[in-house]
Formats: sequence, structure tokens, C-alpha cells
Amino acid sequence: MTFDYELFFGTETGSVDKCLIEPTNELLSLSSEHGIQMTFFVDVGYLIKLRENATEYVKLALDEQKVHEQLNRIKGQGHSLQLHVHPHWEKATFNGVKWEINPHKCYKLSDFNQQQIKEILVKYKAFLEEITGEKVRIYRAGGWCIQPFQQVVNVFKELELSIDSSVMPGMRFTSEHYSFNFKDAPSTCPYRFENDVCTQDSEGSFTEFPIATRRYSPYFFWRLYVLGRLFPSKHRMWGDGNFIVQPGVKKKSLLKTIRHHVSTDGYFASVLDKAMKECQESSIECMVTIGHPKSLTQFSLGKLRQFIQRYGTKHRFISLK
Repeated sequence: MTFDYELFFGTETGSVDKCLIEPTNELLSLSSEHGIQMTFFVDVGYLIKLRENATEYVKLALDEQKVHEQLNRIKGQGHSLQLHVHPHWEKATFNGVKWEINPHKCYKLSDFNQQQIKEILVKYKAFLEEITGEKVRIYRAGGWCIQPFQQVVNVFKELELSIDSSVMPGMRFTSEHYSFNFKDAPSTCPYRFENDVCTQDSEGSFTEFPIATRRYSPYFFWRLYVLGRLFPSKHRMWGDGNFIVQPGVKKKSLLKTIRHHVSTDGYFASVLDKAMKECQESSIECMVTIGHPKSLTQFSLGKLRQFIQRYGTKHRFISLK
């Protein structure tokens, strides 16, 4: 079970309490109750921006303290803290009230030149290692934008980032700000690769733990939207920000069957059982789920608890570390 520890990136990033602290505490209580391990991919660019602005803004100093205390709690409970890079933070500013983010031409590492890419990865990795006191070797790209991997392969080797978990087999996506194409990626989990995350190489230097995917019918998304309106308190996201607008995505999901990730977010948690059975039928050794504390709901928390109770004695819930 993996979670991207981050704010929103739309016009409203949301508050630290609602997007991170409160929902993550729910996950930590659940994990303690059942003795399972999780992996949290920490949006380090945000933490760096907090530190840079904390001396000028009391609010950000308090936010930084809350986040660091929670990260210490996560580590103290035996969970894994790993590197998540959203490089748009390089150009984000705080106006005294809220964060101002413009993702245009800075949302993915490939928007930057080779020297800038290396500087970002070196800085972010060192910052997270300072917090955790441990070597960080596992990576997840912001927006899943790990391609083209050739741009980062050498610096990954230099920094000993040997494990990735950004690939979603069978999925591809293109928008104004970012894109990825994992249409031909292996569904095996894990697998090794070298210069291309979608090409399995038994002698490769890197290990990929792909995020599990499955096919979702329009019926699933109709239920998602309808239930959210009929029972808002049960299906309302914990986070109080908003996503980057992606025109056409909602319409497409309501009209045709699409492949999407296996997630613990919101209504997606309702199909965790089906996803597990599909992995078993395909003899896949490991199922990686993705979630975001900000997207946790009362409904998904309940489904997550049921899933852990049902499979906790049959399978091992482990961190990627």
C-alpha cells in the first residue's frame, strides 16, 4: 500500500491539516490496529518551500512543524518514507495567504534541462535523507512522469535510486501539462529494467514495482459521481483543495471502459477485492495500490479496513523498503 503525501496542485492547494495531518493519522491508526506496513512517497519540493518561507510566515512555520512531527511518527511506526518529486514547486510562490502554482512547463522533470534535473534530484533526495536519517533508494515521479527515463538514468545510478514505482501498466495519458505512456509496460510485479521503464530486462540496474491497474466500466464512474451527490458526507474527500483541471477526462470515463490504477482513494477502494482476485488469477506476485491522504473518504477508510481484515492473514502487507 503506497500513498503520495502531498497537497493539491489546482487553484487551491488545500490546508496541511485536511490534506495531510488528519487523513494520514487515520491511516496510521488503521495500520497500527492491524500491524501492516505502508510506503509514503513524500512530496519533498513542498517541504523545501516550507523551510525557505518559514522564517517570513508564521503560518508556514507551524505547517512545517506539523508535517515534520507527522513524518517522525510515520517513521517511528516502521513505515517507509520515500522520494516523490513534483518539480513545479521550483516555481511556486506563497503570497502570504496561499500557494500560487502554475504547472505550465514545470510539472515534470523533462520540462527542465539536464543540469536542472540533476540539481533537483540531488537536492530533494538529500533533504528527505536529512529528515529520515536513512538512505533513500525508492522513487515515484510526480504525475507518473518517469519518461523519458534516459534523461535521468545516469543521475539515478549516481544517487543510488535503484527502485521505482511510477509505472501503471496498460495506461497512457496526455494533457496540457503532463503525459505518460505505459501501454506496453509489463504487468509483472516486480520486474527489472535499464533504460526504458516499459522494457523488462533481467540484467537491468533498476527494479520497478508497477502500480496495479484494471479495467473500469462507465457504470463504475456513474456510480462514483451519483453516490458522491447522494451521500456527500460519506464520499467527500478529506482534503480541502482542488485538482488541476483536466478537460474531457470525466466525459471519457462516463462513456467508455478505461484502464485505471488500483487505488485506495474514495470510491476506487470499493474494488480492492476484485483487483486482488484479478492479480491472483494472473499469478502476479505483488499488488501495489496507490492512494493519497488528501483523497481519503469515510467510505474508502471503511473499505480499506475491510480489505485489510479479509486479506491480512492470507497475504503480507509490506512497505517497498
